[in-house]
Amino acid sequence: MQITDSIDVAEAVKAFIRLPAEAVDDSKFNALALQLFAVQFERNIVYGNLCKSRHALPGIVEHWTEIPTVPTTTFKDFELSTLNTENRMTHFQSSGTTNQKACRHYHDSTSLSVYETSLAAGFTVHLTPETAPSVRFISLTPAPDSAPHSSLVHMIATVSRNQNERVFFGQLGADGNWTIDLTSFRSALAGSMGYSVCILGTAFLFVHLIDALTKLPLQHPLSVGSCVMETGGYKGKTRELSKADFHELISRHLGIRPNHIVTEYGMTELSSQAYDRVTGREQCYFKFPHWARARVLSPETGLEVANGEPGIITIVDLANIASVLALQTEDLGIRHADRFELIGRSQLAEPRGCSLMSP
Repeated sequence: MQITDSIDVAEAVKAFIRLPAEAVDDSKFNALALQLFAVQFERNIVYGNLCKSRHALPGIVEHWTEIPTVPTTTFKDFELSTLNTENRMTHFQSSGTTNQKACRHYHDSTSLSVYETSLAAGFTVHLTPETAPSVRFISLTPAPDSAPHSSLVHMIATVSRNQNERVFFGQLGADGNWTIDLTSFRSALAGSMGYSVCILGTAFLFVHLIDALTKLPLQHPLSVGSCVMETGGYKGKTRELSKADFHELISRHLGIRPNHIVTEYGMTELSSQAYDRVTGREQCYFKFPHWARARVLSPETGLEVANGEPGIITIVDLANIASVLALQTEDLGIRHADRFELIGRSQLAEPRGCSLMSP
């Protein structure tokens, strides 16, 4: 299908997301990526000017690896959107320190629909393959009305949309920071006996939860098949732990089997997420679904590094229909074929909500 308007863009990407992964090859990904690039070149003025300055134009760019990437920090200073101001229904906003400017990713109803299709498809594969549809979701984050511009909160609201029981057990503290309603959280776990539970939250919220459970342990063991999705970093709000120590504490205090702890990699500027395992399986490296591609590039040459070598992580995300599909992150990784291992953030990067844990 030739893309001519926003509806065509959305339908083409949704159809691509619904394809079985084994039915997708590089040529199919490339064809859709180039069409989306042409649309964004024309309608995203800031991005179009950047591409012109690099002499990277539709018709000249022949492969998705040649599509110009935009540093995620650019979202702080420019409105990188194909949407007119009056058509912007909502936006997701990065978190960080008080003095930082926030990155903003704008959506209308059409792009938000693609975003939700993308996140739901990826989440279902990695977090609920053993327990769906009986899983109950318990989020350590505040609810959407308290955090309307958090992409993580919107993600959790989307995947738990059909749940009748309370989902969100986080709240805003007097200082605006996220905290956990521990009394209600405990009651929710006690009321979920016999159900598989999926507990979701940021790393710093899980550390606060672990500290509370150290003083007053859970009385009710979680059902077999229960899992955890943790994401993001500590943002200086708590002590930092190695990933191994962090997961060991989660397993000990929540009774979650180690291979049922899944780490998610996502950010405000993306519409797709990477995961480091499927629930119940051995941990591997991060991998995006077939509608997004990650590459690890050398900061010196701009070329993809060899397997086992470190570099800057860049991502081409077809679900980013209303902004920019090709992004350069501030994250450092080691390439493992089409997967990547996170090793930290660039020394020049500002701390933010999706900052990484210590390796």
